[in-house]
Amino acid sequence: MATDVMPVASSQTSTRPKPRRTGGGNVFGGLSHLALVIWAILVIYPIVWTFLGSFKTNTELFGDNPLALPQHFAWDAWGRAWAKAHIGLYMVNTIKVVAISTFLTMLFGSMAAYVLARYTFFGNRAIYLLFVSGLSFPVFLALAPLWLTMKNLGLLGTHTGLVIVYVAYSMPFTVFFLTAFFKTLPTSVGEAAMMDGCSHTRTFFQIMLPMAKPGLISITIFNVLGQWNQYLLPIVLLPGDAQDKWLITQGVANISTNAGYEADWAGLFAALSMAIIPVLIVYIIFQRQIQSGLTSGALK
Repeated sequence: MATDVMPVASSQTSTRPKPRRTGGGNVFGGLSHLALVIWAILVIYPIVWTFLGSFKTNTELFGDNPLALPQHFAWDAWGRAWAKAHIGLYMVNTIKVVAISTFLTMLFGSMAAYVLARYTFFGNRAIYLLFVSGLSFPVFLALAPLWLTMKNLGLLGTHTGLVIVYVAYSMPFTVFFLTAFFKTLPTSVGEAAMMDGCSHTRTFFQIMLPMAKPGLISITIFNVLGQWNQYLLPIVLLPGDAQDKWLITQGVANISTNAGYEADWAGLFAALSMAIIPVLIVYIIFQRQIQSGLTSGALK
């Protein structure tokens, strides 16, 4: 007599204990978030304090409670910094110099990086290493030679000389970054364009540059921030007799130097705020492009 045998589910499989999660991950995540909060406070607080200080008087700044909010939000210090300290003129000079130098840096840097990344020729590696070696060369060692060179060329105290130095100063990192980025782009697209009759120049400007847009945006913003905040090069190449050509960092430093005599600390904080706000706006607007440009090369 046959009997049906019903399969019996093993109780071991249904009651198998699940691995317990240790609290190490949660603790590490909490500590990392705490560190980020502390870091954010250390970065944001001085900026906010500088901005609020531009609305205070000297008595409020150095009184019993210098961390308190200003009693009256008056824009007098901003007007003094803009007109009396010529911050408006220096900001226009800075925008002009940074715009031209950044454009030339990106044009020449992208062309050099594309050639080094896509073409094989004798001396390719040596030229690339020559560009990269510029990253390890401190700018302090070049101040005296740069001053003598610009003087001999008749470019000392001119924006043209400063733009040339800015381009040369920014080229090593630009070429280093974009060479690695161009190597991640697919070669089939460029080869197809060449087979369709595109020249090397047209392939570069119409095909490869649009594909490298994330990397170009990232390095452009880095160059803008670095050149906007540059202080040593302008103070050496734009001496005191060319004060009408000074940049904003020199103007702020001049207010800081004279503050010991005039004691216009609110005007100094207003000038600092004027120098900070444009850079802050650029970073806030393009922060996603910066992150995507830095990570797209690693993900491809």
